[in-house]
Amino acid sequence: MEVELKEMLDELESLKGSLPDPPNASIDKLQLHIKRLTDLAKSAPVRRSKLKDMSAEVVDSNPYSRLMALQRMGIVENYERIREYSVAIVGIGGVGSVAAEMLTRCGIGRLLLYDYDKVELANMNRLFFRPEQVGMTKTDAAVQTLQDINPDVVLESYTLNITTVQGFETFMSSLRNKTFRLEKEGSGVDLVLSCVDNYEARMVVNQACNELNQTWMESGVSEDAVSGHIQLLIPGETACFACAPPLVVASGVDERTLKREGVCAASLPTTMGVVAGLLVQNTLKFLLKFGHVSPYLGYNSLKDYFPTMEMRPNPQCSNGACLERQKEYLLAKPARDAAKAKMEAETLSAAEGPLHADNEWNISVVDNSEIDVKAAASSDTLPVGLTRELPSADEYPKLPATGPADMSVDDLEELKKQLEALNAD
Repeated sequence: MEVELKEMLDELESLKGSLPDPPNASIDKLQLHIKRLTDLAKSAPVRRSKLKDMSAEVVDSNPYSRLMALQRMGIVENYERIREYSVAIVGIGGVGSVAAEMLTRCGIGRLLLYDYDKVELANMNRLFFRPEQVGMTKTDAAVQTLQDINPDVVLESYTLNITTVQGFETFMSSLRNKTFRLEKEGSGVDLVLSCVDNYEARMVVNQACNELNQTWMESGVSEDAVSGHIQLLIPGETACFACAPPLVVASGVDERTLKREGVCAASLPTTMGVVAGLLVQNTLKFLLKFGHVSPYLGYNSLKDYFPTMEMRPNPQCSNGACLERQKEYLLAKPARDAAKAKMEAETLSAAEGPLHADNEWNISVVDNSEIDVKAAASSDTLPVGLTRELPSADEYPKLPATGPADMSVDDLEELKKQLEALNAD
């Protein structure tokens, strides 16, 4: 656009020079207007073009160089695989919007965004949304921001209420859609992140994921904004949301009583940012297969306390789809355990080989005892001309050497004569 405006200015200047004096005032006005447009074009945000591949090249112009460094350092086996994954985020509020931004910056392949609400000035105490987006739907505002951050991410937005019949059907069909990755088994997404703020929506996500046998993560922030949690839910293997709602387990509070009309819940960008960070961190570990994915992780900001626990499925769960998944899990358990044992045996046999191979950095492994001996030997040696002022703390003072402990008979006789002579005086 800047090039086109410059060409227009040049043409007007040529036209102005060809006209008889005095110059036309309309041309001066047009030139001034075009200059203003040029200044606006220069100040507009620059959107980068899409990149076909993730490069590990360490240059300032590479948006993925710091991410690919995880692979170079051995944390992740193949970071570029993140482009193959789809993640659905239900609820683009204080936690969901920040989670969406983090995943976008990490280069996730596809994001599905669900919300029915609009951006309000009351949301400005949170992260992500901006005042000029007030009145827009949260999904449209999110797409607008996320596209500017990373155009490589495929974004799908659904402005709907999943708790309605029609909304639930659309939600289910969008999760089943495999156009992004045709070879994927199960549903069309790899993970669902629940970032909603009410009991009904959580139950709907729970129902959909149980029916689709879809792994998902639940998250939440307390009404007083000082605590939160994340939870991994694998249908049949872990407790579903109907088995044991986490807030009931943690504090005995029924979540159905929290969302009350006319009551404004508190919210802090700090607490929501922490919960969103924990949620996305575990999402990356789950997708890219590194580290330990927490089954349940709480957060109490007042004490900086992070409780964790595991919750097994409830055999008397009220959700019929959950009971079906539990049966399937138990039936597949013997084969799964055998495969796990085989994998552990292979890992053990591989570990019995050489401790380490030659490497380009000339790193070698030595015994700690050798280091301790060498360190002790070197610490006893002082440079020429220096002496220690104080004895070593680990050494006891040595007593002067004495003769044999047992005295001879002659010595005893001599000592006896000396004592008798003293008594005689």
